[in-house]
Amino acid sequence: MDVDNKFFNAAFLLVATLVVAKLISALIIPRSKKRLPPTIKAFPLIGGLIRFLKGPVVMLREEYPKLGSVFTLKLLNKNISFFIGPDVSAHFFKAPESDLSQQEVYRFNVPIFGPGVVFDVDYSVRQEQFRFFTEALRVTKLKGYVDQMVMEAEDYFSKWGDCGEVDLKYELEHLIILTASRCLLGQEIRNKLFADVSALFHDLDNGMLPISVIFPYLPIPAHRRRDQARKKLAEIFANIIASRKETGKSENDMLQCFIASKYKDGRPTTESEVTGLLIAALFAGQHTSSITSTWTGAYLLRHKEYLSAVQDEQRSLMKKYGSKVDHDILSEMDVLYRCIKEALRLHPPLIMLLRSSHTDFSVTTRDGKEYDIPKGHIVATSPAFANRLPHIYKDPDRYDPDRFAVGREEDKAAGAFSYISFGGGRHGCLGEPFAYLQIKAIWSHLLRNFELELISPFPEVDWNAMVVGVKGKVMVRYKRRELPVN
Repeated sequence: MDVDNKFFNAAFLLVATLVVAKLISALIIPRSKKRLPPTIKAFPLIGGLIRFLKGPVVMLREEYPKLGSVFTLKLLNKNISFFIGPDVSAHFFKAPESDLSQQEVYRFNVPIFGPGVVFDVDYSVRQEQFRFFTEALRVTKLKGYVDQMVMEAEDYFSKWGDCGEVDLKYELEHLIILTASRCLLGQEIRNKLFADVSALFHDLDNGMLPISVIFPYLPIPAHRRRDQARKKLAEIFANIIASRKETGKSENDMLQCFIASKYKDGRPTTESEVTGLLIAALFAGQHTSSITSTWTGAYLLRHKEYLSAVQDEQRSLMKKYGSKVDHDILSEMDVLYRCIKEALRLHPPLIMLLRSSHTDFSVTTRDGKEYDIPKGHIVATSPAFANRLPHIYKDPDRYDPDRFAVGREEDKAAGAFSYISFGGGRHGCLGEPFAYLQIKAIWSHLLRNFELELISPFPEVDWNAMVVGVKGKVMVRYKRRELPVN
């Protein structure tokens, strides 16, 4: 009898253990699945790709109201988890590189920037190279760059007639690359080799296609021209670097900063590294600055009240300083700053920011929902969409620079990462001060010396570009005149 009882008890314990294990498994596994973000509905395999290529911002506009601030898109063999809004973006911007990495998702830049720089090196080396950028963009350097920006603007617009019509987009694109060439690439390029280098950069630029993101080394004509241009640029910069070192000549430009930079172990930068860092700097700033300066102008010419406000600010500064424009005077242009910032809020050139997740982590939405993001997911956020969230920005589609004025400061009301046109956190844009100074220098000159009128329809967004900018021409009628101070 005791044997039967022991057998019965053992059998009961075994069955009970299996039942409990099943119950625990049933409770835990579905709970884990429920904590995954909702998934965008699309056809298997290529459905997500089709929706993404039609326009990621269009897709976000459709899905955000249905799925909330965290959701996943299955894109071929990848999962992209989108974080929309400052409440869920903190980890995206603040996580260490060991958790969320830029390197894997931006390696398509390597053929353009070249070997041994930025996304072709490990994080510790990349941090040192970013230190070189920081040193080249500190305030003492920026003051010298501003003088060059002002001179370039004065020289460029002196070639306009007393009146006429121009494509503002075209004009600003050309002025921006002239300014960038002088401040970043050096006087030798600006004075003697600008046409050659500009053409080579054009081939580099045209070698960055949507297909390049997925297949950066695909043997197509655009990629072959890109690679040939990269090789010729390396030869040009090698000669300039060698000449400066041989003669002991030193200039106030980013090229000189990179030549003089040293790693923590004392190793100097190589010619190849200097070339790659310069190309990366120009790529980071040229398009974004020309696009933002064009949108700034289009909005000012459309909204006369803000055009009057920035003109009044210029009059006030002219009364105070005369015709002088330098770093400190540009820094006082708060109204113009807000107008540029608002154009950039509405039209950030980089519409998607990406990271690769190396660890599992959780995120909590502002309504208390918690989701688990698995290791291996690509994590994305969109400045173009997040900058227009109605719970952060009042009437978000309206151009309203005063939303950044003291007392309102809508970009701070919801906490950090409410405004992400320049990214933020660990990977915020190092060139932000340079960009604002450059655009201010250009627009302060235009406001002081010309009457401008937008004569073409207000521009549309070119969603098909890699760096999203202005579609078509922005035709402006100008008339030369000095802004009256009184």
